[in-house]
Amino acid sequence: MSGQVLPCDQHEIGSLFLFEKLSPEQLGRLCAEGRVERFGPGPVYTEGDPAGSFYVMIEGTVVLSRRVGGDDVEVSRTSQRGVYAGAMQAYLGDRVPQTYNNSMRVTEPTRFFVLPAQSFADVMREWFPMAAHLLEGLFFGSKNTQRAIGQRERLLALGSLSAGLTHELNNPAAAAVRATAALRERVGKMRHKLAVIAQGPYSREALAELIEIQERTAERVAKAPVLSPLEASDREDEIADWLEGHGFPEGWRIAPTFVQAGLDTDWLEQVAATVAEDVLPGALGWLNYTVETELLMDEIDDSTNRISHLVDAAKQYAQLDRAPHRDVDVHELLDSTLLMLSAKIGPRVRVVKEYDRSLPDVPAYPAELNQVWTNLIDNAVSAIGTTGGDGTLTVRTAREGDRLLVEFRDTGPGVPEDIRSRIFDPFFTTKPVGEGTGLGLDISWRIVVNKHHGSLHVESVPGDTRFQVLLPLTAPETDETEAETGAETGIGTDTGTWNETRTRNETGAEIAEEPA
Repeated sequence: MSGQVLPCDQHEIGSLFLFEKLSPEQLGRLCAEGRVERFGPGPVYTEGDPAGSFYVMIEGTVVLSRRVGGDDVEVSRTSQRGVYAGAMQAYLGDRVPQTYNNSMRVTEPTRFFVLPAQSFADVMREWFPMAAHLLEGLFFGSKNTQRAIGQRERLLALGSLSAGLTHELNNPAAAAVRATAALRERVGKMRHKLAVIAQGPYSREALAELIEIQERTAERVAKAPVLSPLEASDREDEIADWLEGHGFPEGWRIAPTFVQAGLDTDWLEQVAATVAEDVLPGALGWLNYTVETELLMDEIDDSTNRISHLVDAAKQYAQLDRAPHRDVDVHELLDSTLLMLSAKIGPRVRVVKEYDRSLPDVPAYPAELNQVWTNLIDNAVSAIGTTGGDGTLTVRTAREGDRLLVEFRDTGPGVPEDIRSRIFDPFFTTKPVGEGTGLGLDISWRIVVNKHHGSLHVESVPGDTRFQVLLPLTAPETDETEAETGAETGIGTDTGTWNETRTRNETGAEIAEEPA
């Protein structure tokens, strides 16, 4: 965009804080190579266009905005004289993309000093060679540091999840091993008892009846009702008394097994009516082994199913053998993440799911959304831990217009208002040294906003903090690449640069919470 070109006054340009230390010769070069332009209300430059000029506002009001999905989101507005924007990284040359990373417009007639990007790069290298080298080192060094620590953040998360998964797998695996050993012992005893019965004075008809009773008993074990502790205790006493009354010594030993299998005194009466009185003790002992065998097989089946379920959850969490971008059910992603983090969450945090199952699938990168859920759940659990460890984590889904809401609510102490504008800044953390890198929320914001064209913000009061992720229900027409966070994404002032990370928090549009 171009405006009305006006004469360049060296004295006026020199009064701007950016140029106040320059010599008359340097100011003369700026006026010779640059120009003063007046823009009427409207756009000055557009995000994504080649960054051809460096702008310093002389008077007026400027507004910066970023493209998020199909919307322009205002990130800053100022009337401060001397603020600057535009091709602020021209001195880096071809090492970075030289495009505008935001859009700038003015709301009233505004004058700028406009310097071509190449001239800005030349004067930076010639007049301030040391500063240019320092800025280059800061720019590329911070990017490399952020990339390295981001990889460490992912490795730490992977290690934590691996430890949690190993812990979760160990319990059912150990149960299956114990049940298998016990089953082998019971089967051996059953074979011995069967041999004793076969050698005893039992008729063919009695043995046939005993086998029929065994089949009916196995069927009852599979359909055993769930009893309350008080009901189970009363039934154990009834069965133990019945066994002792019918000559079975130490009936209290096998009574709990019969109760667990759903058997009662009515069943015992049926057995007693079917077999002879002298056969009854041996028959009940054999049936006890049958019941124990069925219960142990049920335990093995339950343990192996739990292992299979955990493996499926791990595959779902890691999105193995899945397309990187596809339509997904967010509830499947949330459930797999909660299961993977169950060891981290622990028994003292109550998890409440408030899912709207009628919500449609959304286009997304599921593995990266799982990373967002991991970061937000981990922060919520850490926040609850600061209050003693007992609390509630509520995960809610709902529809808000043309977007899907995923909300994480915790009963922690909340986010203090004085740091709420910084929690998305890279490397900012409130966790103790060694426990947080300060990139979890920054990475989550980038995934949600830049990659999924959604939004992420927080509402917080003590005892009720809510992270809200909003995702579009339909895919955008074009998939924009993630913008790097740097000085060029904001307006420069006499106290520094309002970079993208800072302004997105201050506008209240894209914020998250908790120990970052």
